[in-house]
Amino acid sequence: MTKTETKKPFNFQKWIRSRQGQQTIIIVLFSIIPLALLFVFTYYPFAEMFKFSFYDRSYTRVKGFVGLDNYVDVFKKKDLFRSLFLSVYYMAGAVFQLALALYLATIFCFKIKGGNFFKGCMFFPFLINGIAIGFIFKFFYTRGFVLDTVLGWLGFDLESLPYWLRDQSINNWSLVATSVWKYFGQNMVLFIGAMMSVDASLYEAADLDGANKWQQFKYIMLPSIKTIVMLNLIMSITGSLSAFEPAYVIASKGANGTATYFVKMHEVAHTSQKIGQASAMAVVLLLIIFAATILQKLFFKYVFKSGEDEDKGAAARRERQIAKLNARKGA
Repeated sequence: MTKTETKKPFNFQKWIRSRQGQQTIIIVLFSIIPLALLFVFTYYPFAEMFKFSFYDRSYTRVKGFVGLDNYVDVFKKKDLFRSLFLSVYYMAGAVFQLALALYLATIFCFKIKGGNFFKGCMFFPFLINGIAIGFIFKFFYTRGFVLDTVLGWLGFDLESLPYWLRDQSINNWSLVATSVWKYFGQNMVLFIGAMMSVDASLYEAADLDGANKWQQFKYIMLPSIKTIVMLNLIMSITGSLSAFEPAYVIASKGANGTATYFVKMHEVAHTSQKIGQASAMAVVLLLIIFAATILQKLFFKYVFKSGEDEDKGAAARRERQIAKLNARKGA
């Protein structure tokens, strides 16, 4: 006959004095403040904004419930939809920006004279305030100023040059160029950091096998930094959807067909006082960013074969190369 043990009642005072109890209390106390700030300044405002998107309202009064009309207007009104379409320009610039950053990072990864100086020069624009860059390029593109002067030195006739900020066939590309100039240095530094973490013995083994620089980049470097490539692409595409400063500062609040989605959202919210419409625009932008992020992940996973099988194959090739290098060194 076995005796059943009686369950002891929970002693809260004893538990709170124990090590486990004190650790739990510390974790809870340290978590309350950041969670409260996150809720008050992020989740609650977003919930309110989502609610506002179903109403026709201004800052001071609510005119009435309109349902999905605000969302329909985002795609129905030509000026709003065109501003959303302008993101395609910045997306194209983001792809070029990443390609340029990856190319320069690869060059700097293989040691060259003055590499640190050039890396510093290329990263410096990222440190400059976006508004300051806007004013710099505003004068840079102004008729008869810096860019026109430089092109005149190269033999171009001033009268044959376009108005870089007024000609609608080229002004958006001019603004995209400023974003590329500002952000490609940041992407380049991230690429260099990832490339420098690759085992140097892999390059030595590839050299012994007769691999050229392109083959080393394709089969060793690129598979090793694919996570950083994907992260940079997601950040660049997200940033292109949220472009604001180039169009607002350089092109004088989106004049001559340069108003991006964020500029239009600012105009609708603060000039026209249509808070419901602006809230719907913000929700649509968030959904587009989510969709773009998911599509990018699928793109990298299935198109570039960046799944686990590819990782295992790359790891096996690296091990074979290292073993071959060690065998040759031993011989």
